[in-house]
Amino acid sequence: MKRPLVSALLLLTGVCVSRAQVARPNPPFDPDNAAPGLSATFAAKVRLPLFPSARDPFSPPVADSVRILSAAPFTAALAAESAPALPPAPSPTPRFLYGGRTDYRWQVDPSLVWFRFRSSVFNANAFGEKTSVTYFLNEWLGIEGSVTAAFGPEIYTQGGRAKFALYGGGPRIAWREKRWEPWIHSIFGGTHESPQTSAGSMRSYSIMAGGGADYRWNPRVSFRLESDYVLTAFFHQTQDNFLLASGIVFHF
Repeated sequence: MKRPLVSALLLLTGVCVSRAQVARPNPPFDPDNAAPGLSATFAAKVRLPLFPSARDPFSPPVADSVRILSAAPFTAALAAESAPALPPAPSPTPRFLYGGRTDYRWQVDPSLVWFRFRSSVFNANAFGEKTSVTYFLNEWLGIEGSVTAAFGPEIYTQGGRAKFALYGGGPRIAWREKRWEPWIHSIFGGTHESPQTSAGSMRSYSIMAGGGADYRWNPRVSFRLESDYVLTAFFHQTQDNFLLASGIVFHF
């Protein structure tokens, strides 16, 4: 009884050992290759997502085509929504630059004048109007032309009313500041006087030298005060005369 039982156990044990060797062969271990060990772990069962850079180079670019086609309408929408460019602003009116201030080249000055005429024949205080026009060549030098007309009282010794006309042109030098503009000038020209006298001609040369100051009220308007020495040569003599003027200056 014991011998058949022992024989059956030995046979069963041999069958189990032989099946285990056939079903689960032990692979050879390579210490330089970690792939076999990794394949037997849990990491081998994890499925990674397929990125575009890791896909088969011979497979059709399905994902890229979808991405490009979907990005094109978005780019077109951004281009359509961008605001149109504004037109450039018109350039300002050209002006002439004096130092640190933007200013104009031309000045026109209508003024009221008092002209004191003194001679050996008669003396007169004449009042009238003076107009000067100045064009500036640079920030300090201008060319000026002026005309003055003044009327005095009746000259009983000569039988007429005193009248004077002065005209000429010359340089003007100005120091152009923010508010105040002091300046000097010289005017070379001629003078006409009346009444006619027995002492000589009614015409003479004239030299006017003096200066003044302008106060800038706004960019277009200034107020001016001026005083001048006027040299004339009537009646075969020379006369030392004086002129005082005050008026408004227009800039353009």
